[in-house]
Amino acid sequence: MGRRAHTPDPVQRRQVEALAGYGVPETEIAAMVGIDAKTLRKHYRHELDHGHTKANAKVAENLYRKATGDGRESVTAAIFWLKARARWKEVLVNEHGGIPGQPIEQVTTIKRIIVRPEDQANAAPAAALPSSRYPQMIEGHKE
Repeated sequence: MGRRAHTPDPVQRRQVEALAGYGVPETEIAAMVGIDAKTLRKHYRHELDHGHTKANAKVAENLYRKATGDGRESVTAAIFWLKARARWKEVLVNEHGGIPGQPIEQVTTIKRIIVRPEDQANAAPAAALPSSRYPQMIEGHKE
């Protein structure tokens, strides 16, 4: 004598749909329901195919509610939503600057500056010198 034919009920359909939505493998869902995986696919094809979509929709609904709400969670949820759905991304920007309020000075020549030992006592410390010009120093070394 063979097994009795499986007849799905609404509770089992919801359970299979939920488990499929959570990503549980079909063999494990079949074991939970108490049937073979082949029988599961035969009687619960719609639930297996659409369970993940319903689960994603429910999570998206909850995320949307949080993202449009108030509080700390709303900021995190909104950022995640915009990155995932609106193609927002974080961009690293490196800004180069010179003296505040002035354009960056381009270097067109490179000079070697040598300070004679006897002039070092009269020269200003490096920190006190203007950033790009060293009038206290002598270009070249002429002896």
